[in-house]
Amino acid sequence: MKLSQFEFELPEKLVAEYPSEERDESRLMVVHKDTGEIEHKMFKDILDYFDDGDVFVLNNTKVFPARMYGNKEKTGAKIEVFLLRELNKESLLWDVLVDPARKIRIGNKLYFGEDDELVAEVIDNTTSRGRTLRFLFDGPYEEFKATITKLGNTPLPKYIKREAEKSDAERYQTIFATEEGAVAAPTAGLHFSKQLMKRLEIKGIEFARLTLHVGLGTFRPVEVEDLTKHKMDSEQLRIDQEAADLINKAKDTKKRIVSVGTTAMRAIETSVSVDKHLKPYEGWTNKFIFPPYEFNLADAMITNFHTPKSTLLMMVSAFAGYDLMMEAYKQAVKEKYNFYSYGDAMLII
Repeated sequence: MKLSQFEFELPEKLVAEYPSEERDESRLMVVHKDTGEIEHKMFKDILDYFDDGDVFVLNNTKVFPARMYGNKEKTGAKIEVFLLRELNKESLLWDVLVDPARKIRIGNKLYFGEDDELVAEVIDNTTSRGRTLRFLFDGPYEEFKATITKLGNTPLPKYIKREAEKSDAERYQTIFATEEGAVAAPTAGLHFSKQLMKRLEIKGIEFARLTLHVGLGTFRPVEVEDLTKHKMDSEQLRIDQEAADLINKAKDTKKRIVSVGTTAMRAIETSVSVDKHLKPYEGWTNKFIFPPYEFNLADAMITNFHTPKSTLLMMVSAFAGYDLMMEAYKQAVKEKYNFYSYGDAMLII
C-alpha cells in the first residue's frame, strides 16, 4: 500500500484540545470486522462486548514531564528542551530535542528554573534537531530526578495548541500507569476510569500488563510513498512471564484478547512464537505494522482516532481492513467524533 492511500480530510475543529469530563464518557465507535456494521456508543458501554475470561492487554508505561523551558547562556534566548531518553544515569546524559535548534551549538550551556536550579551543557549534535545534553548537578540522583520532574511540563503533543495545564498532569496519564519512561501517553488507555476497571473485573475480565515506553517516533510523519521503506524509531519494551501466561491462557481457552491501543498491539506482535503464543521479552522494538498484515494474538482492539497518513492509522487499517477503516473514518468526521490523544475511542471487534 502507498502513503497517499491514508490521506483524508480532517476539519481542524475535530482535534480535541481537552479530554472529556469523565474518562469513560467519551464517545465510542464500535466497528464490526465481520459484518462491516458500525455502532455509536459511549466508552463505558465497552462492558457489553466482553465476558468472563477475556483479557485486556494494557500498556502500563508512565509519561514523565519531558518538556522543559530553559535559557541559553549569555543571550538568555528561550529554548524548549524535550527530554527523549536517558542515555547514562551516572553522568546524567540525555538524548533531547531542542527548539529552535539553529541557536544551539556544542559547548553551549542552558539554564533551567527561576534561580538557574539546573544547568546543562550541550555535548553532541546528533541530528538536525537532536542533541545530547549533560546535566551538571551536584547531589544524589533522586534529587536530580525530583528537580527535572518539578521543572518539566506534561509533554502534550504539538497538535494541541495550548500550553499544558495543571489538570493535564493527571489526565494525560492512564490510571494504570506505573512504569515511568514514556514521552507520549498510550492514549487508548486514557478512557478507562477506576469504576469501569472495577466493573470489568467483576465481570471476570482479566488484565495483562506490559510496558512499551512510547517515544516521539509515534508522531513521526511517514515521508515515503512506499511504506516498506519507512523506518520506525526503536522503543523500549518489557513483557513479563505473568502477562505472557495470561494472554496464552486466553488464546488456548478460546477467550478474546483485546489490545488496548496500538502500542500494546505492537508489543505483543513483537514477541510471538512460531505457534502463535506470546513469549516474555526485554529489549527494543521498531515494529511497523501496515496492510496487509496477519495478526497473531489479538481478536479485538481499542484505539483513538488518528492523524491522516500516520503509522497508527496504517495499523488499525491492517486490523480492521482498509476499506472498512476508511468508511469508519468518513463516518467519524460526519458524526463529529473528537480526534487524537484527547479524542474519542474506537472498538474494532
